Amino acid sequence: MAQFTVNAKRFDPYKNFKFRVRWDGRDVAGLSKVGALKRTTEVVEHREGGDPSTSRKSPGRSKFEPITLERGVTHDAEFEAWANKVWHVGNGLGQEVSLADFRKDILIDLYNEAGQVVLTYKVYRCWVSEFQALPELDANANAVAIQSIKLENEGWERDREVPEPNEPTLND
Repeated sequence: MAQFTVNAKRFDPYKNFKFRVRWDGRDVAGLSKVGALKRTTEVVEHREGGDPSTSRKSPGRSKFEPITLERGVTHDAEFEAWANKVWHVGNGLGQEVSLADFRKDILIDLYNEAGQVVLTYKVYRCWVSEFQALPELDANANAVAIQSIKLENEGWERDREVPEPNEPTLND
């Protein structure tokens, strides 16, 4: 396991606008937004018979919230190709789902302002539960057309092998 040291020169928290997502060994092109990694653990309440006025609390099942990825619409068909593994019209009866490879592990990298990887999270057994190919189109708008996928997952963890980088300094 990697040893962690404290970067005494870094006081500011990392920004949320420098990131990359990888699956199948390559970066996903054009991502503009990644939903939060969120885990919720249910609370199990119980009461002991000898103590009727209070209840005890302990952890129950943990649930990992879906992650939404958004990007501008281009000719890149990665989102659609993955979404089609879960359900694809026209494949024929009994072949609408690709059970062999509809799940993927993904990596989410966060970078500092200098472009160094500072954190990596591994997200396990993701699959597309929602695919938006096109947004609402509006002739009076002035915006980028965004497509999105919602990824169900079975958990995530921080990659402890990614060390805190030594941040560069500029010499005059």
